[in-house]
Amino acid sequence: MSSNNIDFSKFSVVVKTLRGYEDVVVQILKETFPEIEAIAKPLNYSGIILVGGEMPAEDLAREIKLKVPEVERALPVKYYVPAEINAIVDAAKNIVGEIADARSFAVNTVRRGRHDFTSIDVNVRVGAAIKDSLDIPVNLDFPDKIIFVEIIGSHAYLGIVDGSEFPKKMRPGKFQVREYFRKVSIVQMPYLGNLEVSREMGVRIGREAQTFEVGELVIAPIGAVRADELNAFLKGVFEGVESRYQIQARSYAHKPYKTEVYVQNLYELVRERAKEPIIVFEPEGEPISSVSEKLAELVIKNERTNFLIGSREGIPLGIFRFASLIIDLCPGVTIATDLAAASALIALAFAVHQKLGSSSGEQ
Repeated sequence: MSSNNIDFSKFSVVVKTLRGYEDVVVQILKETFPEIEAIAKPLNYSGIILVGGEMPAEDLAREIKLKVPEVERALPVKYYVPAEINAIVDAAKNIVGEIADARSFAVNTVRRGRHDFTSIDVNVRVGAAIKDSLDIPVNLDFPDKIIFVEIIGSHAYLGIVDGSEFPKKMRPGKFQVREYFRKVSIVQMPYLGNLEVSREMGVRIGREAQTFEVGELVIAPIGAVRADELNAFLKGVFEGVESRYQIQARSYAHKPYKTEVYVQNLYELVRERAKEPIIVFEPEGEPISSVSEKLAELVIKNERTNFLIGSREGIPLGIFRFASLIIDLCPGVTIATDLAAASALIALAFAVHQKLGSSSGEQ
């Protein structure tokens, strides 16, 4: 159907889905709701479907969300207007009464196409119009209600949804734990042997360390090792750190910390850092569930905490005497070398989050 022949005003639900999956979802919607009309990628904009039918918009949106997991969001439309900022603001004024009992609100605009205004312009104008009519605070992080404005070329759709329809990665009750990883030194015994296997294992371990942005990664052999095997492992470590760092630099809002890499004999490191917390991760230890609070306290209170991770052979027993904690991450399961550091850091994240939540509750 040509875009010129579409009556855009008759659609009552704006559906969001994965890009490239629009036609599949339209077919699923038509099979699930035979009475509806649906078009994929209106005006050739991807990731969006327009749906209309006899069922009230709120009911249709609710049924779509209940029955079609391929749908990311289903937004019930209250007003259709031309994509002109004054028309959008006037329509928003008409739905003010429907959020009168809201604790807070926000405006979310997605603009597709060329216009003489931006999405931010719409957010500001619509938000100001609502504030003029109601004494409700704006909450951009965790609003009770959201007024959405979906603009598709010369067409605009407005409606109201709960704030939970646009979940944030961080919300009340969740605490950032990334900063505590900077206080961790991963002390990793190298995986040595076949050169290609050593390099690949180094890549995986380097990526793990950089994923969590740990303060440092210390490669800690014992005694003399073959130089070519250690070289292959270290090349892999640096490759893994760099590849993950480049991804983080492109995708993170914050500037990622690049993990420092060192080499030091394991026994020498333990002697040198004997006054710092030393955590050994081996099956002989206590289950993480029984020592998680102690683990969190050590990391939170100290400038640096050392996580000792074995390789083909575990951490030597003599070092156990110098350990602040010996932890079994998964009783009954031997964790592969390339998963051990990540498993320890995820356990730390759980422990720290639980500790911070408990402290917050006590306050």
